[in-house]
Amino acid sequence: MKITHALFDSLTAQAKASPRLRMNFDLRNSAEDKSQRMLNAIEPGTVLPVHRHRASNEIVICLRGHFEEYLYDASGALVETVDMVPGGDVLNIPAGQWHSLRSFESGTVLFEAKDGPWEPLSEEDILSPGPLD
Repeated sequence: MKITHALFDSLTAQAKASPRLRMNFDLRNSAEDKSQRMLNAIEPGTVLPVHRHRASNEIVICLRGHFEEYLYDASGALVETVDMVPGGDVLNIPAGQWHSLRSFESGTVLFEAKDGPWEPLSEEDILSPGPLD
C-alpha cells in the first residue's frame, strides 16, 4: 500500500465530518496482526482524554499539520509539552505514561504505532477529559 496525500485528504474530510473531529485509518495487514499501526487525522477542537497504555509504548510521528503532545504525571500535572510538526521529533511514549494531544491546524495527520492488539481504554486508564477541558 502506498500512503498518499490523497489518502490524507480523504481521512481529513472524514475527520471534519465526525462529531469527534478525528478519524483513523488502520495500516495493519489483517485484523490478526498483533500490533497497532494507524494514521490519525485530528482536527482542531478534537478532545482526547488524558490517558495511558499500561502494556504498550506508543510511537507518534507528525506527517502533516501541527499538534502538541502533552505528558502528565500520575496526579494530572503537566510535565512536558512536545511540539509535533512534519520533519520534527519522533516521540516514543513509554508504557504507562499519561498523555494527550491538541491539534492546531486543520488537516493534521499523524502516524501512531503501539504494541499488541487494540484494546479499549478502561476507566482506570483515563485521567481526565483532556487539555481542552
